[in-house]
Amino acid sequence: MGKRLLNLTLALIALGLAPGYSWAASEVMLKYRGFSRTVPMADLASLAATGETSQSLGALLRQAGQDPASLRSLLTQPLAADPILLDKALNSWPGEWLLDQLGTAVHPVAPEASRQALRSALVLSASSDRQITLQEVLETYPTSTVVLEGDLIESAYRQLAQFLQTLDRLLPLRF
Repeated sequence: MGKRLLNLTLALIALGLAPGYSWAASEVMLKYRGFSRTVPMADLASLAATGETSQSLGALLRQAGQDPASLRSLLTQPLAADPILLDKALNSWPGEWLLDQLGTAVHPVAPEASRQALRSALVLSASSDRQITLQEVLETYPTSTVVLEGDLIESAYRQLAQFLQTLDRLLPLRF
C-alpha cells in the first residue's frame, strides 16, 4: 500500500497538483448571503492558526453576520481518511455523486473539471497525514482561485464526514 501512495503522490506532483506547486490555490473567493470577497489563502491560514481575521476577511464576515470562530472551526476540523481508499471511493458512482454535492460548496471559478479538482484536493489533503481539513483542501485545490460558498460549506463538510464514516465502517482504516 505504501508503494501505491508513493505512486499516487508522484503522479500528482507530475501533474502539478501537489501542495506548494504553482497550481495550488493562492486565493479564495468567499461567498456569504449575496456578499463575496476574494481573500488570499494566507488570510484563511492565519484565521485557522490564530483566530484573527484580516481586515478584508473580517469585513466580509461581519457583513454576512458570520462568526469567525465558526469558520475557524470548520477550517481546522480534521476528518480521518486513508488517501488510497478515498481515491478509489471518490472514483466510484457514490463518490462522484458526493463530489457533485460537495462541489456546490467548494468549486473553481470556471465550472469545468470541478469534480476532478475537488477529488485531487481531497486526496492530497489526506495524503500527508491521513486526515482531511477544509484548510488543506483549499490550499491544495488545483486552481489559483477556489470558490467557497460559505452558506453551504458546513452542510457539505457534514456530508463528507458521513461518507468517510461509512467507508470506515465498511472498510476500517489500517494504520
